[in-house]
Parts: sequence; C-alpha cells; structure tokens
Amino acid sequence: MNCWKEARELRIPISQIAKTFPTTEKYHLTSQIIRSSRSITANIAEGYGRFTYADTRHFFIQSRGSVTETLEHLSVALDENYINEELLAVYEIQCEKIFKLINGYIAYLDRSMKQPC
Repeated sequence: MNCWKEARELRIPISQIAKTFPTTEKYHLTSQIIRSSRSITANIAEGYGRFTYADTRHFFIQSRGSVTETLEHLSVALDENYINEELLAVYEIQCEKIFKLINGYIAYLDRSMKQPC
C-alpha cells in the first residue's frame, strides 16, 4: 500500500533524528515521537489485515490520528530547537502526503461499503 510505504519513509528518519534529542527527553519527546510515527504504519498494517470494512476503516482513522500526533511532536521539537524549520517543512510535506493517501483509502472503503454485495 502506498500509504504504508510513505509512512515507512517518514518513520525511519524520525527514529534517527529523535535519537539525537537530549537524553532528558528519552522518556518524553523521544519516546512519544518514535511511538506515534510507528503507530502510523502499525495501524495501517493492522487495518489492512482486518476482514470488515468497518474494522479496516477504524484502524486507518487511528493511523491518520497518529500522523497529526507525529506532526505535533515535530512542532515541539522545533520549539525546543531540536530540529530546524527546514526539516520541519520536509516532514510536514511527508505527513500531508500520508494524510491524503490515508484519506483516499478511507474514501475507497466508504464507497465500497455502500455498494451492494
């Protein structure tokens, strides 16, 4: 799935950059941003493995929420001067693309649920 592939391309560098945050953030921002970025792909994978439209849709909505959570953590990283504005802009573009891909899949599921069997 394209949304999973794109989310993976976001998750990998976020994990790397988060490891450069101060050790005082180890159990705070570092942990949160790594978990939220991993949650994007994890929820896509879990949703894709479900056998009902409703279950699949639910996990894709959860994944979409993890995208916005990751963006918030990136905003905090900027505010704390752990990343710069240029890097944040790159991540924002990636997150927007993932968000749109997830929305597209949710729309596909919604259309599929309305079609007669």
